[in-house]
Amino acid sequence: MSNNDTAPFFGFIGAASALVFSCMGAAYGTAKSGVGIASMGVMRPELVMKSIVPVVMAGVLGIYGLIIAVIISTGVTPDAKYRLYDGFAHLASGLACGLAGLAAGMAIGIVGDAGVRANAQQPKLFVGMILILIFAEALALYGLIVGIILSSKAGTVATVTP
Repeated sequence: MSNNDTAPFFGFIGAASALVFSCMGAAYGTAKSGVGIASMGVMRPELVMKSIVPVVMAGVLGIYGLIIAVIISTGVTPDAKYRLYDGFAHLASGLACGLAGLAAGMAIGIVGDAGVRANAQQPKLFVGMILILIFAEALALYGLIVGIILSSKAGTVATVTP
């Protein structure tokens, strides 16, 4: 068993971690924001559709993870050309995107929950809530960008012959 035999394992773990962690963030953000919307909707049902914004933003996080997982999985090959360097690059790519998506989902969930409740009491807070949500979403976008860059590094090292 050579190092190249284990390299695809790391690539596939990177693809899985991108999707799993991003979807965990999306699920948490959706659930936490949904609780706030349901609570606020009891007293102000006319604001429910306006308050869906955090749920939509949380759902986008899963798409970021899906994009990186597809990019990584198309790059993983079982042949000798796929080296440990490539596997580690794909692992780092998946972890960067996935963990950034998880962190962004947590931020979106907390801000979304508190924001929709506060918006029901004071409508002037809506723009501020949206701005905070945009900055929370940007965290996941940074992870997506770094994930794409890291994934593109796989396969770039030339084979050295002794």
